[in-house]
Amino acid sequence: MIVFVRFNSSQGFPVEVEEGASVAELKEAVGKQQGVRPEELRVIFAGRELRSSCTLQGYDLPEQSTVHVVLPPLGPGQRSDALLQNRLGREVDSLTRVDLSASRLPTSSHGLAVILETEGLIQTDAQTESRPRSSFYVFCKTVCRAIQPGKLRVRCRTCKQGTLTLSRGPNCWDDILLPDRIHGEFYLKCAAHPTCDNDTSVALDLITTNVRGVPCIACTDIMSPVLVWQCPDRHVICLECFHMYCVTRLNERQFVHDPDIGYSLPCAAGCARSLIKEVHHFRALGEEQYERYQRYAAEECVLQMGGVLCPAPGCGAGLLPENGQRRIQCQQSGGLGCGLLFCRECKEGFHEGDCRMRSPPETGAALQGYAVGEEAARRARWEQASKETIDETTRPCPRCLVPVEKSGGCMHMACPQSQCRFEWCWLCRVEWNRECMGNHWFG
Repeated sequence: MIVFVRFNSSQGFPVEVEEGASVAELKEAVGKQQGVRPEELRVIFAGRELRSSCTLQGYDLPEQSTVHVVLPPLGPGQRSDALLQNRLGREVDSLTRVDLSASRLPTSSHGLAVILETEGLIQTDAQTESRPRSSFYVFCKTVCRAIQPGKLRVRCRTCKQGTLTLSRGPNCWDDILLPDRIHGEFYLKCAAHPTCDNDTSVALDLITTNVRGVPCIACTDIMSPVLVWQCPDRHVICLECFHMYCVTRLNERQFVHDPDIGYSLPCAAGCARSLIKEVHHFRALGEEQYERYQRYAAEECVLQMGGVLCPAPGCGAGLLPENGQRRIQCQQSGGLGCGLLFCRECKEGFHEGDCRMRSPPETGAALQGYAVGEEAARRARWEQASKETIDETTRPCPRCLVPVEKSGGCMHMACPQSQCRFEWCWLCRVEWNRECMGNHWFG
C-alpha cells in the first residue's frame, strides 16, 4: 500500500509498505529515506500519535492517506517512549471509531427510543467491547454525492496542518461541531474512497450506526444506520422510512420554514423543538427529490418575505413587490421572468375592482383584428382545459385564495400554504366552526 508522508511538515512524498504493516515498519521506511534513526521518529495521524506496535489498519489508515512524521528536537524535555505509551494507553484509539452515540441517544431516553435494561438484556463489559463501535456518516459532495460512512480528522486551526496531538479526544458531537471546545479543528472525510484536500463532506450528526438495536418508530424493524431525532424522547427512524416521510411531507408541502434553520422537518412523532438543523440530512431524498426540495424551499422563503410567485405556467419566478401593490408584472431580465401582468390577490390577469365580482372575459369582438397561430391556439386550449379541471376539483382557500384539492375525507380543510394554514369548511367556505362540525363534518 502507498502512504503519503510529510516529514517535519515538508512536501509529502509516497512511501510503499506491505499490506497490514505496522507503524514501526513505516518509521523504518521513512528513516531509510531521510537518513535518521527510526526509533527517533514520531508518526501523527488525525491528532493521534501512533504507537509502533500497532498496525496502520488498526488506526483506520486507508491507502493513499497522508501522515505526518516528525523528528523531535533532542533535549531534556523530550518525552520518553515509556511516558508516551502510558499517555496513549493500551487500546488502539482511532478517530474513525470514536463512539459518540451517547450524545445523540442517551440511555435515559424515554418513549419508543428507550432501551429496557432487564436482567436478560444487560450486557457484560466483555460483550460490549466485542461489539463494533459507532461510525460517522457524511454526505460526500465531490465524488459519491451520496450519504456514506465518514472518517473524522483533525488539524491545526491556524496552519491547517495535521502535525498536532490532542489534549483529549472528543466525547460528544459538540466537541466536533462547536469551535474552541478542543484546541484542534475537526472535519470529516468520506470513508468510501481515498480522499484529498479538495474533497468536501458534510457531517450528518443525526445518522449513526444502530449499535443498541433500537426499533424504528415507523416500521418497528431494527435497522442500521438510523436517524436519531433531537426531540426529548430521542425517537429513532430508519433511513428508508425517513425517505418516505420526507417525500410525503414534500408532496404535501408540509415542510416548516424556520428563519434560522431553513426548510426543515420535525420529528415524525410530532415532537416539539425537534427540527433538523443540518438540512443536508435531506440528501436522503435523492438527487431528483432534493432539487424539488430546494425549489420549494426557495419559493417558501420568497413567500415568507412577503413576495409572490408568478402564476404563469412554466414560470413561477419569485417577485418581491412593495406592500399593498396589487398590479404585479413578472419582469423579464437575464433569461428569467415571462412579462405576465397579474393581480396580486387572485393571481389572474390584472383588473380593477374586487376579484370576486369580476365577470369572465368577453370573447368574439374582443378578438377581432388579431391573428392567432395554430400552436398558440392549441396551447391555449390545453391551458383552458387545465383551468377547467382545477375549477372542478379544487376550491380556493377563503383567506389566501390558493386552490385546495379535496381528494377524500371530511369537510374540514386546512390551507397547505405554510404562511396561511387557514382551517375552513369545504361546503360553507367559511372558517371551521362548531356548526359545520355538527351539521356536515362528513358530508
